[in-house]
Amino acid sequence: MPTHLSVTEVARNLSEILGRVRFKGERFVVFRGGKPVAELRPTAAAPAVRAADLPVMLADLPRLDPDEAEQFARDLEAVRAAGRSSAGLSSADLSRS
Repeated sequence: MPTHLSVTEVARNLSEILGRVRFKGERFVVFRGGKPVAELRPTAAAPAVRAADLPVMLADLPRLDPDEAEQFARDLEAVRAAGRSSAGLSSADLSRS
């Protein structure tokens, strides 16, 4: 069952509402002057993504051989290090949070 919202509520919270549509699959009916004027719902091109779907999505990813996995781990660490240095953080700073 869709949630009913006024045009004012949608205008004030559009980003949050669109996130709920996209990531939770929620539907909203928008009302103006007490009458329904629009419906916000996920499109077929953008199905809802749910945490419960994650194992299936991960299972569909290509498998890495040990050398590829090692290179991938090095690449990730390089990206993390670059992010820390641009933010002025060290790995010790991140481990405390």
